[in-house]
Amino acid sequence: MKGYRKILIAMNGSKDVLVNGLKLAGDEKCWVTVVKVISPYEGDLNLTGIKNLEDVFSNGSGRAVSEMFDVARSEGALIKARVEEGEIDKKIVEVAQEERCDVIIMGSRKRSWLRTIFGDNVVEKVIQQAPCPVLVV
Repeated sequence: MKGYRKILIAMNGSKDVLVNGLKLAGDEKCWVTVVKVISPYEGDLNLTGIKNLEDVFSNGSGRAVSEMFDVARSEGALIKARVEEGEIDKKIVEVAQEERCDVIIMGSRKRSWLRTIFGDNVVEKVIQQAPCPVLVV
């Protein structure tokens, strides 16, 4: 990986993607933006007994950002963290364009045979739409 100045790491719920992405970014000594995309809150407001409404409406994004910074701190890296709401593949591509990233690093989960047949693979969609190379960890 030579010549990259800005890297986008797309979080999929696994800390391994972030750890591996930060190691690669550390080798390159480049800027790192980490994005976590959450789906819009579409549930009903049956919130009786909920103590922290902000966490419910943010889909736990505060916890995700905290984990991002914890991992970055343990790896000795500085990151810019973003939490976006919307369709995962479109938001990742949008952030890569806004940040003018040279490469997108993202993880791939094992797919069930049902998803293989009916699609819904975020990685494939990002690869097709991305304005830069995509590295799948």
